[in-house]
Amino acid sequence: EEEAALVRLCHRARTDKEPEAASWYREQGNREFKRGQYQAALRLYSKAASHELPGSPEVSVCFANRSAALLHLGHFEVCLEDIARAESHGYPDRLLPKVLLRKAECLLCLGRLQEAQDVLGLLESKIALDGVMTTHLTRLKKLSQLKVKLGEKERCPEPAQEARGGIQGEPEIWEENSRISGASSSLSLSFDAERGRHLVACQDIVPGQSLVKEEAFVSVLCPGESLPLQDGDTAWDTRATNADLYCHRCLRQLLASVPCQGCSYAKYCSQDCADMAWRQYHRTECSLGALLLTLGVFCHVALRTVLLAGFAEVSRLVAWSHGGDKNLQNSEARCKPLSEAADAGAGSRGIPGCGSSGRYQSSYQALFHLLPHTEQHSPEHKFLCTLSVVAVCKQLQAAGLEAAVLNQESPQQWSKPKTCGKTSDELSPELRTVAEAMLRHVLQLQCNAQAITVMQELGPGDGAVVDKKPVRLATAFFPVLSLLNHSCCPNTSVSFSGTAATVRASQPISSGQEVLHCYGPHWCRMRVAERQQLLSQYFFECHCRACLEELEPGVKSVVSTRNSFCCPKCQAPVQGEEDTLCCSNEACATSASRDHLSGRLQDLQQQIKKASDLLKVGKADQAIKMLLKCQMDGGTFLSPEHLLMGQMEDHLAQVYATLGKWQEAARHLKKSIEIVEMHHGPSSVETGHELFKLAQILFNGFAVSEALSTIQRAEGILSVHFGPQSAQIQELQEMKACLSELPRNILQRT
Repeated sequence: EEEAALVRLCHRARTDKEPEAASWYREQGNREFKRGQYQAALRLYSKAASHELPGSPEVSVCFANRSAALLHLGHFEVCLEDIARAESHGYPDRLLPKVLLRKAECLLCLGRLQEAQDVLGLLESKIALDGVMTTHLTRLKKLSQLKVKLGEKERCPEPAQEARGGIQGEPEIWEENSRISGASSSLSLSFDAERGRHLVACQDIVPGQSLVKEEAFVSVLCPGESLPLQDGDTAWDTRATNADLYCHRCLRQLLASVPCQGCSYAKYCSQDCADMAWRQYHRTECSLGALLLTLGVFCHVALRTVLLAGFAEVSRLVAWSHGGDKNLQNSEARCKPLSEAADAGAGSRGIPGCGSSGRYQSSYQALFHLLPHTEQHSPEHKFLCTLSVVAVCKQLQAAGLEAAVLNQESPQQWSKPKTCGKTSDELSPELRTVAEAMLRHVLQLQCNAQAITVMQELGPGDGAVVDKKPVRLATAFFPVLSLLNHSCCPNTSVSFSGTAATVRASQPISSGQEVLHCYGPHWCRMRVAERQQLLSQYFFECHCRACLEELEPGVKSVVSTRNSFCCPKCQAPVQGEEDTLCCSNEACATSASRDHLSGRLQDLQQQIKKASDLLKVGKADQAIKMLLKCQMDGGTFLSPEHLLMGQMEDHLAQVYATLGKWQEAARHLKKSIEIVEMHHGPSSVETGHELFKLAQILFNGFAVSEALSTIQRAEGILSVHFGPQSAQIQELQEMKACLSELPRNILQRT
């Protein structure tokens, strides 16, 4: 019964190649291209290419069409790559002249004059050989224009531009830890029965200092939101999700994706990434796409972990765990060898996950030793996880993929279609070992999964001020990062570049102090009761400084105070823990229902979203009217420092910036920054992002001196959290260099 239900669910997750879908997406792409919506056309042509059967002439047309969109968007190098893909996939000879013309134009724009001349020569010969000259009249006209341009460029070569990569920050001092791979020498690995494995500063650490640089052992892209397809649906979703926007292996942002040849789901940034993914794991995962999407990302991460580790290592550690799990769960047993090793001067030797030399590496052995907390999970949860894992292993067996999982295939067999394997209900002993390891990893992920996040642009991203928000991009295992314990007031900040994580100190850390990371519930964003409830999934009770202070009698959460309601009559703060809230102003004594005020808050949030949607469709004036009305309404029942009041100021700044009213935009954004600072602190990453937007507004509004001081402040905050080489820091430095180059008389006036 469960298997039948799973099969029905899998039908909704389409991952097979569908030529009908390819034709539909290509038509939609053509429609957007004619409207001049080249970015939308680009995405749709990529979707079409992912559904075309490999080797079909239609896939070459998809690449050629996409190259046209890339040319219009100014991505000349990538356009040339797509033209090469079209040619290698058998692009029709009769259509080749227009692609050659596009190629010559790209080469001309890139300044590769000799190559452009060669392509134009080839194009002329092809047109001359074609008997029907009238079909090429437009191209001949374009050809003559390009030849004129080419001649002009040869006569008057453009002066070589100076390389301007912004002001380079000082090179970071980094010394690798001899005991912990990917960790700084300023850290040491410790263990005790209460905190387990954890990292401690062995010297004083300054804000912004890098502490851990680790590549994920395994990561799986989260598919993102998608419209559920109903039974009988023939329409395909045109929206771009994470699966369309990022490489499924390295997580780089995609411009012109390389599709998997076996499924319509997996997409890559290059053929190299596609080939590497196929060798490492995708040749096994490809036909299981619908099942893995249905079961969820944890099950997918567990399977990929086993595939990357290799069956030999998996079976070795599973066999060890049959005798070692008791010790693994026993704090005293775990602590004992550490003390013995310490007496012998071996340092970290004896801590679970360390090798025989005492070094803790970002390896499968370290990952395997992360605690699964088997006893703490509910029987229902364990049953569901087991059912999911067995479903994957049975599918592997039925699809004839067991040899691939056990690393028994030859490279010649990798690309061959799989024949049907065993149909027995019983898993082979080897697949039972795989299932056992996968179940362990699924249980581990509840406490050790790390979300890889990326700052994603909101809206079309073509404005002068770019608004971004953090988005969960992938789920990963980081064995070294998992050593960091939680605190609701952490002393570190984590950033990501592709599949690599960097941990930096966000505040001074004294020698001997534990290095702490926030698992999500932060004291600035949630009350202590909400934080403790969320942290219960990690099977511990938080005793960090913020929680202990907030649990003191009579102490009220700053979140409760700042995000509180005010009296609808006199705007004084309201108080009360029950449903009825009373005005704190004795002369007023007005009371209000908490449910009523919460309902008003929800209505206000919906109105703000409508205003934001109006801006997206270019109705800025209507958006301003709606936001100003929301602001007046919010002021009657929300405290002035409520986060929503700050968000409205932020939205108004965005609208005014769209209209080019820079002074108005800056005025509203400064009010938003005051509220953000109040909630998150003046050196928080949230304040840094807001200051970055203010710097863009002041830069565009030519407020030079104020822009320079804002850039300096934003740079100081963001470099602590993201490092001196991050994209935002580079952009700030470019703005600063541009403003600094202005004539002295302009600088004095502004």
